[in-house]
Amino acid sequence: MLDSNGKRAPDIVNNPLQPFNLGPQRIVCLTEETTEWLYLLGEERRIVGISGYTVRPARARLEKPRVSAFLSAKIDKIVALQPDCVLGFSDLQADIASQLIRQGIQVTIFNQRSVAEIFSMLYQLAAMVGQEARGLALLHGMQDRLKAIEQAAATLKRRPRVFFEEWFDPHISAIAWVSELMAIAGGDDCFPELARQAMGRDRIIADGMEIVRRNPDIIFGSWCGRRFRPEHVRARAGWEGVNAVKNHQLFEIKSAEILQPGPAALTDGIEQLHRIIMKWSEQHA
Repeated sequence: MLDSNGKRAPDIVNNPLQPFNLGPQRIVCLTEETTEWLYLLGEERRIVGISGYTVRPARARLEKPRVSAFLSAKIDKIVALQPDCVLGFSDLQADIASQLIRQGIQVTIFNQRSVAEIFSMLYQLAAMVGQEARGLALLHGMQDRLKAIEQAAATLKRRPRVFFEEWFDPHISAIAWVSELMAIAGGDDCFPELARQAMGRDRIIADGMEIVRRNPDIIFGSWCGRRFRPEHVRARAGWEGVNAVKNHQLFEIKSAEILQPGPAALTDGIEQLHRIIMKWSEQHA
């Protein structure tokens, strides 16, 4: 190909040394799901900074500097890493994003809140780093497993009512992707109307006795990084008659495995939900 001066133009399509053909080379991940996904794609070499809350994969904490919490970040440290892309999640990180943008750094904020949106985000990121084919293969594997779980759940003679507690004071119910995964796993969310609300403050259940009235058969606790305590639930005034309390159906799913809107929720998170729900169903057939 010749340029406007009649000279041969650089082969930007086939030349693998062109960096913009390969996507961002120095990535900072402000949340865990993008870190885990880049490791699964075999592109961890691109990561130069991670969230301090990262636990998946465990090796990331040993290999990568921690530069942020969730609502705050070490802006100077991120700038010093000279990233060509920073990846974040949701409007909750808008302030961090704006500070970095003012420093001239490219920022991509994903805002996935449903299972479908999680799949879309993972596909987009795979394409950004030139791993579309590998990403699609991994995503198709996850989708196939979700379909198999859904088919198994369709055979249940009885589906349990499920309350997922994201926080305890005040009570916060499940976000959309968690509610959807519970349904795929075979349970019925006690507060489906709240799952449509993106923000935690809009999923607050001000009157805890409303949970009692809806009488969940199973209670899952995932207290945003804090250890879930079944004894705390059992001690709540007026909760002794709740089926989940009476029948000792109080279970923790760690936040990193269900409240991370990425690979963990679509694999380990739903597997735990499904295993517990299937066992309950066998006992109550």
